[in-house]
Amino acid sequence: QVQLVESGGGSVQAGGSLRLSCAASGYTYGRACMGWVRQAPGKKEREGVAVMLTADGRAYYADSVSGRFTISHDNAAKTLYLQMNSLKPEDTAMYYCTLERPPCALSLTAHWDYWGQGTQVTVSS
Repeated sequence: QVQLVESGGGSVQAGGSLRLSCAASGYTYGRACMGWVRQAPGKKEREGVAVMLTADGRAYYADSVSGRFTISHDNAAKTLYLQMNSLKPEDTAMYYCTLERPPCALSLTAHWDYWGQGTQVTVSS
């Protein structure tokens, strides 16, 4: 059973930084895609902000976070990270770690197979 456990969320002032972590267990896929999806308070839609092919490090970002957020993966530790810099109030959201089994689409709008429980990020102005 695949499990994704996020950590690292919290409250920060605008301009600050946070690093989210996602510990993955229970899978042996060599070419999975992993990503971060967020849902802002009061909004029904979820937004894919970053996605990575863990086998080779290729990554894509939403325009809203490009240049500020960096996704990375420690293959040995099976841990996904999201470094978030220059945070803005509009980045406030619940952030979910996600995984798509191979063959995966490497897309911000992928049909994710697994989701974590989420970690809250709040950015104040």
